[in-house]
Amino acid sequence: QVQLVESGGGLVQAGDSLRLSCAASGRTFSSYHMGWFRQFPGKEREFVAAITWSGRTTIYADSVKGRFTISRDNAKNTAYLQMNRLKPEDTARYYCAASETYVLNRALGEYRYWGQGTQVTVSS
Repeated sequence: QVQLVESGGGLVQAGDSLRLSCAASGRTFSSYHMGWFRQFPGKEREFVAAITWSGRTTIYADSVKGRFTISRDNAKNTAYLQMNRLKPEDTARYYCAASETYVLNRALGEYRYWGQGTQVTVSS
């Protein structure tokens, strides 16, 4: 299995940028597709972005496309989420997750391993 720890969250103003990191330990990081999800208070966790094990393919939620970029460095066992032009509606707790499925996926249920999350708060 793999253990995931997110970092990089914080309080920023609208229009600012943040980069979240997801450090992995345990089983070979490059074996997993990686995803980022977020959860608003009282809501279900929702898909944000995902990247294949190789880093060659990425997918995004429409709400973040063009503003957020997912990437990974397999040599550092770390995935990233670069968030630009942040909006107050991006305020949420952000989670990274690892998937063992063959196909890159948006569905929460396809991700087996999860971190504890990091809070992002965007003030207007």
